[in-house]
Amino acid sequence: MDIRKVILIITRILVGGVFSFSGFVKIIDPWGTAYKIQDYLMAMGDPMTAFMSLAFIVSVVLAATELTVGLGLLLGIRLRENTIVAALMMLFMTPLTLWIALKNPVHDCGCFGDALIIDNWTTFGKNVVLCVLVLTIWLLRKSYGRVAGTYGEWLVEGFTFFFAIAIAGYCYRSLPLLDFRPYHIGANIKEGMSIPEGAPTDSTVTTLIYRNRLDSVVREFSLENYPNDSLWEFVDQKTIVVREGYVPPIHDFAMETQDGDITDEVLEDEGYTFLVVAYDLADANLSNRNHERLKHLYEYAKRNNYRFYVLTASVDQDIAAFIDNAGVDYPMVLSDKITLKTIIRYNPGVVLLKNATVYNKWSLPDVPDFKQPLEESKEGLMAKPDEVQKVLICFFLWLIPVLLIIGVNRRLIRARD
Repeated sequence: MDIRKVILIITRILVGGVFSFSGFVKIIDPWGTAYKIQDYLMAMGDPMTAFMSLAFIVSVVLAATELTVGLGLLLGIRLRENTIVAALMMLFMTPLTLWIALKNPVHDCGCFGDALIIDNWTTFGKNVVLCVLVLTIWLLRKSYGRVAGTYGEWLVEGFTFFFAIAIAGYCYRSLPLLDFRPYHIGANIKEGMSIPEGAPTDSTVTTLIYRNRLDSVVREFSLENYPNDSLWEFVDQKTIVVREGYVPPIHDFAMETQDGDITDEVLEDEGYTFLVVAYDLADANLSNRNHERLKHLYEYAKRNNYRFYVLTASVDQDIAAFIDNAGVDYPMVLSDKITLKTIIRYNPGVVLLKNATVYNKWSLPDVPDFKQPLEESKEGLMAKPDEVQKVLICFFLWLIPVLLIIGVNRRLIRARD
């Protein structure tokens, strides 16, 4: 077998696999990618912050393109065009990740969503390797034959792109197909907040700054050699973290009411608790139908003596407007905005807790029509999402039409010839 074909196949599989995985984990969590893009824009400052409203659209198009290119390379279709698009993406992303590694405006680039978190320098190194592999594919592309005819291959490309868009639309309307975050179903929030015994702590270096009272000379000292006589006047202190210690998966979950912190009270409750998570009430999807769903859920919780809270990071004015529009005096709780975005993507979404454990999660439109007490119904059991089944369903919903397109196209070409 021609060594060039072997090298091309290996590089196609490597690049196609990385692009496919990266695109898939982004497309099933379009809001997660959008939040990361917003982090980038905020770090860059003006005028880039003017594009914040486009983050969601960009996240969907980027992920769909990445997935389309990756699957195209794996199949070996439109090799020239897919390689060009991959090269353009790498020419943009490689300098960007170098800037991120040098400046560290965000701790995680988000290239693999929440599925795989790698540090910024590793991300840059990965992109450099991908650049070399993409260049290899370009140089060897002519040694690979065609999978189908021109129209058939373009039809597969178009179907793959719009199939990815459809997945993003489903996950926008409901919740991500796969949940890689620390608040996934089955996660215990108290355990996620705990620090294991013997876990490494932050390693820091503290510098003490003093001024000499005689000649006004300013000098820096360490904790071991700082002066303790009246000749030196203390000015300032700087502490730098040189090595981060263990950070628990959940480190910023808190629930604040007007009467104080109720976090421990809620997490220690052995009964059911409904948390309606709406990080921004002004931007929440609160149609009349969703208002009715929320009101029905609140009445159900009160009727069965379940805790019920609306968690938000909104300002007082938006909270007052929400309560006024709903016509219901919901128990409101303040929490961190980023934490709420992490807990659930849909705004608003609903989380069912019991014993500090996440039993289930829904977007508000998908909340069941509860009738029986949770203790007597299947809704009170912990959900058991079959993640492997979800991935396989997505895969075969894409693969079967693709194989049909290629097969029919080949048959038409043979009939024509």
